[in-house]
Amino acid sequence: MDEKKLSKRLTAVARHVSPHAVLADIGSDHAYLPAHLVLTGKIERAIAGEVVDGPYQSAKKLVTASRLADKIDVRFGDGLEVIRPEDNVTDITICGMGGKLIRDILDRGRISGWLTGQERLVLQPNVGEPLLRTWLTTHRYRIVHEEILEEDRKIYEIIVAEPAQENLSLTSAEYLLGPILMNNQTEVFRKKWLRELHHRENISEQLRSAAANHQDKLDHLTKEINVIKEVVFSDT
Repeated sequence: MDEKKLSKRLTAVARHVSPHAVLADIGSDHAYLPAHLVLTGKIERAIAGEVVDGPYQSAKKLVTASRLADKIDVRFGDGLEVIRPEDNVTDITICGMGGKLIRDILDRGRISGWLTGQERLVLQPNVGEPLLRTWLTTHRYRIVHEEILEEDRKIYEIIVAEPAQENLSLTSAEYLLGPILMNNQTEVFRKKWLRELHHRENISEQLRSAAANHQDKLDHLTKEINVIKEVVFSDT
């Protein structure tokens, strides 16, 4: 993978970035995503933010080597603190992190004013998608697209959200499985949730056999198991 040919996962993320966006790619690593979007003409300007020195230096080298320094500003900083008001950012991408970390990045950005609440968010959490959906709906972001895909035997979800004017909420099934994904079930979706169902059932059996009382955890798992069964087996 490089800036000319992205991975399947980042190619999917790139599809959801708005045309002509001013993009802030947080945790940009080598800056492959913003570089690809600029080179293909989808966007004209981007910020590549990175908090780890190694990836930050790699991003700077790639941007310089690609002669994109006038189009992509590589900045060192924690999360959304790399964004300045004068950037007029329209889209934010955060990929390849846990849902909890992405949620915390967004929340710190909201509290500090780096996130205005008007940006389009394209998020690719590795785990913890329900935490993100909860944060988004709580802070008036509407989930407008979701995508699930498999690459190198790993399953990834992409959540795209845009600002909304009204308070929003989802059902327990929608928070867990995704409001768009669960209504447009693909083979990859079913593969993930059959695997997750099996995993939860195994944990439940272990908790029931344990000497200590784990009733709260069991109750939570039972609710999730019932939700998954209801959705995944609804048409079978």
